[in-house]
Amino acid sequence: MSGELAPPLAPGRRAALVHDWLTGMRGGEKVLEALAEMLPGAPIYTLVHVPGSVSPALEARTIHTSFLQRLPGVARRYRSLLPLFPAAIEDFDLTPYELIVSTSHCVAKGVIPAPDAVHVCYCHSPMRYAWDQEHVYFPRRRGPQARLRNLILTALRTWDVASAPRVDLFVANSRFVARRIRRYYGRGAEVVPPPVAVDDFAAAGDEGGDRSSRRCLMVAALAPYKRIDVAIAACDRLGLGLDVVGSGPERRRLGRLAGPRCRLLGRVSDQRLRQLYREALCLLQPGIEDFGIAAVEALASGTPVVACGRGGVLDIVEHGVHGVLYDPGPGDRASELDRLCAAIDKCREIRFNSSELRRRARAFSPSAFTQRIRACVSRQIADLETPRR
Repeated sequence: MSGELAPPLAPGRRAALVHDWLTGMRGGEKVLEALAEMLPGAPIYTLVHVPGSVSPALEARTIHTSFLQRLPGVARRYRSLLPLFPAAIEDFDLTPYELIVSTSHCVAKGVIPAPDAVHVCYCHSPMRYAWDQEHVYFPRRRGPQARLRNLILTALRTWDVASAPRVDLFVANSRFVARRIRRYYGRGAEVVPPPVAVDDFAAAGDEGGDRSSRRCLMVAALAPYKRIDVAIAACDRLGLGLDVVGSGPERRRLGRLAGPRCRLLGRVSDQRLRQLYREALCLLQPGIEDFGIAAVEALASGTPVVACGRGGVLDIVEHGVHGVLYDPGPGDRASELDRLCAAIDKCREIRFNSSELRRRARAFSPSAFTQRIRACVSRQIADLETPRR
């Protein structure tokens, strides 16, 4: 990622990486790629791997998959196998390894390490759909199917808590996620923001200029908690264009909501994405994010952020300096829409300093991530190796 080979994270220790699944190159996989660079030769253990779906650096690793890999059509329907995930992740034999580094937003943290191994978990989030966002992911609460799902999620939460002691050190990607780890697992966590290739998004000779006639931008998975429907409604009310980059299960519904000013672009090339960031009026983030890599990429491009003022974005954006943060209100959609519209209008009034936006983005560079992770892991190893009196 950095273009230079980083020194090994734990020289002399047999290490393994654990990741939930390898089915695409998103933010979690970029974190895995950075960790893999620091652990040369470490194999990757994952529930499911779709060959060719991740970067060449990850594809070149020895990749061990679970028994789920052998099920027909697993690449398309692996999410429906959620009840089997705990058994699948526990089935891996990691006893030969002295250092295990897991990157987890689902069950990767639940691997069973050897008693004397060091297990560090980079936690993107406790399972959102099993904990505080269950009602967002599963709004239908009645009927036999809903009752069965509730029983499955209750069992999954029990396992999730019971498996937390298998981790020696939790590392969270934001203070928001660290609080969630504390609430659901009863554990503290170091905070290390994920690496963002900020140099790839440097603005090309544009020091801000007049953004009033530009289009808004969203870069997000098309999932309910991203609140893309609210962004579409806000831009329609304000007469602004909106470009949405991303794919996901909400594509069909959002296509019905999108008017002539909204373009659902799906996945785009890296070059096109950089252009969209540079030309945008602002990046919209109406959902509550665990961190918000897109917000950092926007700042690196000299583009301000308009975001719901909760979650991981509070580690990135200072209100009035790097963008506009707003309170989504008491929970009703009408109030949320009003506040987002007011925040976009406020953003249009401010002439942001592009140099300051880029300076802020550099705090989340890959080199900063490497230094912080190295310090966390070194302290944990030293602490476990220090004799107790």
